[in-house]
This record gives sequence, structure tokens and C-alpha cells, in this order.
Amino acid sequence: MDLKDKVAVIIGGAGGIGQATARMMAELGAHVVITHRPNAERAAAAHEFLKTLSGSNHLALPADVAKTDTLIALRDQVKAHYGSCAILVNTAGYTKPIPHGDLDALTDELIDDMFVVNWRGQYAAVRAFAPLLKDSGDGLIVSVSSIAALNGNGSSIVYGATKAAVDVMTKSLARVLAPQVRVMAVSPGVVDTGFVPGRGAEFNAKTAATTPLKRVATPDDVARAIVACATHLTYSTGSLIIVDGGRAL
Repeated sequence: MDLKDKVAVIIGGAGGIGQATARMMAELGAHVVITHRPNAERAAAAHEFLKTLSGSNHLALPADVAKTDTLIALRDQVKAHYGSCAILVNTAGYTKPIPHGDLDALTDELIDDMFVVNWRGQYAAVRAFAPLLKDSGDGLIVSVSSIAALNGNGSSIVYGATKAAVDVMTKSLARVLAPQVRVMAVSPGVVDTGFVPGRGAEFNAKTAATTPLKRVATPDDVARAIVACATHLTYSTGSLIIVDGGRAL
């Protein structure tokens, strides 16, 4: 199954999972829009990445998920250029490692900021693009969650809480946006990217040793699950796809 001429907007598309998703969707014929933080360095890197994609008519556009006006501007640019949008992928987010037992280290400011970026930003992107997705008649939203939402572990308590909120949002939106738009979430375990500050090869090796499949995920592993939501899981909505190598077993 292909995505020929479908427009796919990947929020946070300049990151590891976002880039892998953009590459796979472009190979399947989609016109891909990736977002980057609004600065010259990020813009240059995003445009260089576009040159590596299959196909044509791809865009790299600025957006800051903490600022809803930039998401509305993004929507308007996509509508003006393509006239439509069939797929929205939410990969933007961040975390900061905080030991779960260190209650004082998890400040009000960090809690508020992580909810703004990791949850409100994803919701605001959906809110902005919902009219275009509905008009497509066969829209899809995929949000990147985490198994931290399910097991209470992860880099910090608040990170898991934001991802649990994404899971609830996925189910709620799947109900209210049907039948024109399906809504899914993909929940990775540990992924071999620089997403979590301070985690590197040593952490990944220890994690792999305690994971049934004996390795951590690659960005491609997660991207394949995202793409499957668009190509194969066409009768699924409101579901969480776990991509953790069996780590939760």
C-alpha cells in the first residue's frame, strides 16, 4: 500500500523519529512537510534533510508547539501550498531526567513547561489541522507517546504523566473525530537517539541486556509503526501501538 500524493505533516520532523518517518512516507509517495524550530540553523538543517528524500514537493516550515499561533500559521501555509492534508504526525517533545524519588527536583516550572510542549502542543496541532484532516475524508493523526505512560518508569514522573495524557487524548479524539479522521498513538520504549540528555551507548547496552529482543529500538522501528497506521491498520482508531522490544514483559 502506498501514500501517493497524500500530504503528511510531521511536527518535530527534524528529530530522529520524525526524520525516519518522513523518509519512509516520502518513499511511499507522500508529499512531506517537516517542521523545525524557528531559527536559521534549524531551518538550514531541515532544508538539507529534504534534499535526501525521495519524490518531490516537500517542505520544511517553522513551528514552535508551545506557540499556537505558529501552528495556525503552519496550517495556513500547508493549505495554501497543497490545498489539503491527510496525515498529521506529532513527534515533537522533550524530557529532562529527574530521579523519581527526588521530589524537590521536579519543579513547578518544569512540570508546567513539559505539559505545554509534550501535551498541549500536540493537542494544539490537532486543533489547528482538524478541519483539513476532516475535509480529506480519510484523515489520520498519529502521536508519539511512550511506554512510560503505562509503566510509571521513564526519565521523570512528569514525562510519563504527559505521555499518559497523550494516550487519553488519543482515545478521546478518536471518538469525536470519527469517521472522517482516525487517531492513533505509537508508544516506544528506549530509542537509540539523543532524545534523553545524558543517555548514550552504555545506557543502551544495559537496557538491551534486559529487553527480550536484546536491543533498543531504532528510529526506523518507531517510524515503521507510524507508517503502518497509515498503510495497513486502516480499521484501527484510538489504539496504542507499543514498540518496546518486549521490555514491558
